[in-house]
Amino acid sequence: MSANPIVTPAGALPRETRQFAVAFVVMLALIAVAPFVAYPFFVMQALCFALFACAFNLLIGYVGLLSLGHAMFLGAASYVCAHAAKVWGLDPVLAILAGVACSTILGFVAGALSIRSQGIYFAMITVALSQMIFFFCVEAPFTHGEDGIQGVPQGRALGLIDLSQPALLYVFVAVVFLFGFLTVYRAVNSPFGEILKAIRENEPRAISLGYRVQRYKLAAFVLSAALAGLAGATKAIVGQNASLTDVAFAMSGEVVLMTLLGGMGTLYGPVVGAIVVVSMQNYLAQYGQWVTVIQGGVFVACVLMFRRGIVGEIANALKWTSL
Repeated sequence: MSANPIVTPAGALPRETRQFAVAFVVMLALIAVAPFVAYPFFVMQALCFALFACAFNLLIGYVGLLSLGHAMFLGAASYVCAHAAKVWGLDPVLAILAGVACSTILGFVAGALSIRSQGIYFAMITVALSQMIFFFCVEAPFTHGEDGIQGVPQGRALGLIDLSQPALLYVFVAVVFLFGFLTVYRAVNSPFGEILKAIRENEPRAISLGYRVQRYKLAAFVLSAALAGLAGATKAIVGQNASLTDVAFAMSGEVVLMTLLGGMGTLYGPVVGAIVVVSMQNYLAQYGQWVTVIQGGVFVACVLMFRRGIVGEIANALKWTSL
């Protein structure tokens, strides 16, 4: 006798979808409340870095590619956006799109050169390319060297929204972050995302099944670069500047820390990790260079106590699979 089939009530959402919906509503609530309990500028910076970490996590968490030069996309887009807004006088939305276009093109070139290698060789190629971009930013006339581009006008988005108003700027940044976050969610929860996971788990098997692995890797690399550029361009509008800090190797190291701290391969892990790291930098600034030492200590403690990252351990404890 066959077992009775399990009947799912009509209109019922899959378990993973319900879990994601609950977590997403909680995140929306925290974003709405955050400017009332913390300095709005700090929250906006944290959202920009959270988007940057999500972009990086798309590459390392779902494809298994460790890029140690991801700051080149953040920094390049930041400089182009700042220059477009200040010198060309573009609308902030168009300036951000110019920055994203720059990071996308750079991502295509860097990806085409680097994905031919694997493991440490891939990572070293991204470092080399990132250093090339760094020295270009040091020497290029439009970047103003170590001074960077200062006084970037925030202007009116779409000619209507005055971003010089803190409340409107916060809403704008929140919308940009949510757009980037949902783009990552859609990418990893699609046939494209399933193929990326298959490549991460067993690349030779994916090749044997007929998938053009190099093309999928390149597509993921370009998408990650574009989202990192979106974070960098938005950050330039928020902070009204673009500097060498955005494109330095240390920034690439920080995004690795954010992702591992929050939980690699999880949707919300990079967001939590970015908030933790940015909070430490902001609230521990009074300790000067000791901030780096404290960050290192926190990172070591989290690696020993939370091997899956903060969100990874929470998801494991709750038996959730969609965080």
